[in-house]
Amino acid sequence: MLMNFVGLLGWIASWLGLLYALVVFLSPGLTFLFLPPLCYCFYRLVVQLCYFRPALRMRRIMLTYPWQVLRFIPYGLADHSEVVSKHYGWFEFSNPARSQHRLPLVFPRHHRTEWWHRRMAPRAKSVLKADIETVWFAGDPRFIGLIAAPGRGGTRPRRLHVLEQRMELQGGGDMSNGGPLRRT
Repeated sequence: MLMNFVGLLGWIASWLGLLYALVVFLSPGLTFLFLPPLCYCFYRLVVQLCYFRPALRMRRIMLTYPWQVLRFIPYGLADHSEVVSKHYGWFEFSNPARSQHRLPLVFPRHHRTEWWHRRMAPRAKSVLKADIETVWFAGDPRFIGLIAAPGRGGTRPRRLHVLEQRMELQGGGDMSNGGPLRRT
């Protein structure tokens, strides 16, 4: 969360600095040189604002559920037979209510899943797959969870990402965004 805020301030400062240099030090004929960087800074500012909602969601999950370190969790990128909507990857966790039953949690559509997908791909090198043999998990597989890869030395979670439940209910609906953390 702190890094999101620092990034936001950095892009604001960069935009204002470029604008100041353009107005104070340069002639109007050089405006075309500063337009692409100004537009890029504005774009990154908007993207950085979009990171706050997932960061708050992750914080809320971490405050509600404790971390668990799990090894050799089944995962995949192909469609899962029990999942309702299209997705970009899934992990299966034990159901807390019935330990012999496993529940899939999926990555929601998001542009920050590339690191995970490179390691989950069927043709990925064993060195990459080794990065996700052990994962950190916080959450309830019946609803929502937060997954992370171990950092250097395996002492801290890194590469945090929210996983969601997308299974069909017996009544015909789905469990998307349901559970104790559901927003109303």
